[in-house]
This record gives sequence, C-alpha cells and structure tokens, in this order.
Amino acid sequence: MTAVSADGLDAAAGGTDRGDAGVDGTGREKAGTDGTGRGEAETDGAGGGESYRLHVDGFLRTVSGAWIGDSLLTVLRDVLGVTAVKDACEQGRCGACSVLLDGRLAASCTVLAADADGSRVVTVAGLGGSGLTRAVRAMFLAEGAVQCGFCTPGFVVAVTDLLTRHPDADEEEIREALAGNICRCTGYGRIVAAVRAVQAERGILPPGDTPTPGDAPSRPDGG
Repeated sequence: MTAVSADGLDAAAGGTDRGDAGVDGTGREKAGTDGTGRGEAETDGAGGGESYRLHVDGFLRTVSGAWIGDSLLTVLRDVLGVTAVKDACEQGRCGACSVLLDGRLAASCTVLAADADGSRVVTVAGLGGSGLTRAVRAMFLAEGAVQCGFCTPGFVVAVTDLLTRHPDADEEEIREALAGNICRCTGYGRIVAAVRAVQAERGILPPGDTPTPGDAPSRPDGG
C-alpha cells in the first residue's frame, strides 16, 4: 500500500487546511476572499441562464448564466472551482461528491444547483477547521484507510456527519451509514477501524474494541 502523508491527505481533499476558506468553528461566515481573488459575493459564470446564490464553505457565491440542468456538483467544480468535491459516478451511488447541504448529507451530483438557491453547502474543505474532522483525517491515516485518496473527501464528510449526529454509533450502524460511499482499493475494514479509533480517542469507545475486518458495508439496493 502506498503511504500517504498528512499533506497528501490534504491534497486529496482539496486542501482542507486553508486558513482563508470555510467556517471559523462557530458556524459564522468568514469575510474576505476565498484565495482566488474573488470577493464573497462576486458573480461567477456568464450572463443569461439561471442565476442563484449559494453559501459555499462560509462564502456567499453568486452564480449566473448557468444551465438549468446543472447539478450542484457541476457548479461546485466547474463554475466555482471547488475541486475538493470529487466527480465519479454522477448517479448518486459512490459518495465521492458528498457534501452537507443545509446540514444534511447529500450527493451533490443528484441535486439541481438551481434548487439549492440560498442553501448552505459545506464540502470537506469547509470542515477542515473542525476538531472532529481533524480527528477523522488523522485516524484515516493512522489506520491505513487511505490509498489512492479519491474517495477520501466523501468518506470524511460522511463520517463527520455520522459522528456529529450519532457519536456512539456501533459497527453495524457505521457500516450502514457508509453504505453510500464506495472505496475501490482500501477495503472497508480499515475505514470502519478508523471511525472506531476516532470514537476511542474521544472517550466514546473503549480502546481495543475493534471492528470485524473485511466485508464492505451492505448497500440498501443490494448492489
């Protein structure tokens, strides 16, 4: 297995340690620019077409000239340049494009961007300052739950969401919660072990209570 450093995991996640983006830990939006020279509410895109506003990782972004059928994933990556969100299946089956949409886990490829007008979108980059997210990332590395890293941003978002809502989730509940995220190279035992390690570090799970290795989470559709 190829070793991945903490810096490498940041790169796979689109740079989650940026100090100029995301939220400040209190849920308040930051002022200023996002590192590209654009102001908080500067318009992206061309004239004509659909226009709407999104709060992305703590910044108010205005999109104009968008095709009505653009997915939130397309707008995030191709219009706003948020590459921390990964484009894979575009069918809502792999979890690589996972974001928090108004506080709820969502596959951004299945959401029409225009329908998200006014919504708050948090990607893995926007979670970078969270103590929980930092712990998740650290344990993914420590437990060998990262290889190519392409799926990692989506898993980090999903795990952060799970442990925020259900910090004492047992192994079965963890596997069920991650059933919408696919990893093609690491296997799921190490990923579940990383989640359990976060729980142990935070005093929720006794150290040494490890998951059953191997089997992938079962998918609700049987796939």
